[in-house]
Amino acid sequence: MKPYSKLSKEELHNLKEQLEKQYEEVKKKGLNLDMSRGKPSKAQLDLSNGLMDVLTGDCNLVSSEGVDCRNYGVLDGIAEARKLLADMSEVPERNILIYGNSSLNVMFDTVARAMSCGIMGHTPWAKLKKVKFLCPVPGYDRHFGITELFGIEMINVPLYETGPDMDMVEKLVSQDASVKGIWCVPKYSNPTGVSYSDETVRRFARLKPAAEDFRIFWDNAYSIHHLYDDRRDVILEILNECVKAGNTDMVFKFISTSKVSFPGSGIAALAASRANIEDAKEYMKYQTIGHDKLNQLRHVRFFKDMQGMYEHMRKHAKILRPKFEMVENVLERELGGLGIGTWTKPLGGYFMSFDSLDGCAKKIVAKAKDAGLIMTAAGATYPYGKDPHDSNIRIAPSFPTVEELELATEIFVLSVKLVSIEKLLSA
Repeated sequence: MKPYSKLSKEELHNLKEQLEKQYEEVKKKGLNLDMSRGKPSKAQLDLSNGLMDVLTGDCNLVSSEGVDCRNYGVLDGIAEARKLLADMSEVPERNILIYGNSSLNVMFDTVARAMSCGIMGHTPWAKLKKVKFLCPVPGYDRHFGITELFGIEMINVPLYETGPDMDMVEKLVSQDASVKGIWCVPKYSNPTGVSYSDETVRRFARLKPAAEDFRIFWDNAYSIHHLYDDRRDVILEILNECVKAGNTDMVFKFISTSKVSFPGSGIAALAASRANIEDAKEYMKYQTIGHDKLNQLRHVRFFKDMQGMYEHMRKHAKILRPKFEMVENVLERELGGLGIGTWTKPLGGYFMSFDSLDGCAKKIVAKAKDAGLIMTAAGATYPYGKDPHDSNIRIAPSFPTVEELELATEIFVLSVKLVSIEKLLSA
């Protein structure tokens, strides 16, 4: 297809007229489609229904260490849950601290603890004149929401196919003691789907921060969320690399079963050095006597081990794969060669990232909404909701059915075409 930029004004006007007729026909259908969040579909949720049956009133509710899971206690989680999430995190069991139902809670709690109590004896961040966080962009809006809530200044760092701009990260971290952390989604990143290269992980591990309490917030949310068995991204394990580099305490690694079992009803964990684990437990003991051990036991008995979890994730992939492929096919068929957008083709995770012509993302999302399609707000993938180019749009294919998703993608590409033509005609 001929790029839109090569079309004459007359050709663009004629094309716009045709597309507007199509758009009005779509609007008449009164559709109500949602691609706004990375929610698992009902079919995916049904995969974990067995969780509701593994614990019954007459079954053994005692853990392998002899703990009655109905009662108080066990601050760091039952042994078999620590083992399962340690294997999922690729770290020894001693480096795992079990929390509650989702990793977002753990990340919020960790920032709150740093603000109010400090990290490992350092000055609480709330008592400092300035605290800064590095934010690879485009990135995860809920990460940015946490740091914004606490008044932490966020600095954009470009995210490439190999990971964040490490030259920029190394410079900022080493020269500015007010830089206390960086948000990372290292595998199948939200929203781009890229995974960090081995060199990027090693450079993270070798950072020389000016602040002793600098921490890498390593949100490995999609660690086992592959779409294909024969094509998988593999990343280096960050805690081990930090130990090799002599930076044992520099990373907080977060993980959960939120998109493995039931979102919001899973189990989550912090993986970190023993010093970081003990520091977190010192704070946690005032917060709780112990998290939900029955839920921990339920997950362990349902999955049994990592092999069971891998088999479960293949069932998720079987549902998700056709959705991602369908979106990619429609984008390629309708937008390929037009020069009005680019998109990622991830091998796992929950999202795709689309970049429009500069200044078009908000208008595209608004036009799609008018036709019955709700998408993530334009700008959400940047701190403060401010995309400097107004070009990035997150696509979340998981929740709609394949049929709904095809309609949604067609509305999206129609919106992209119309807004792009309007921009070119106004130039």
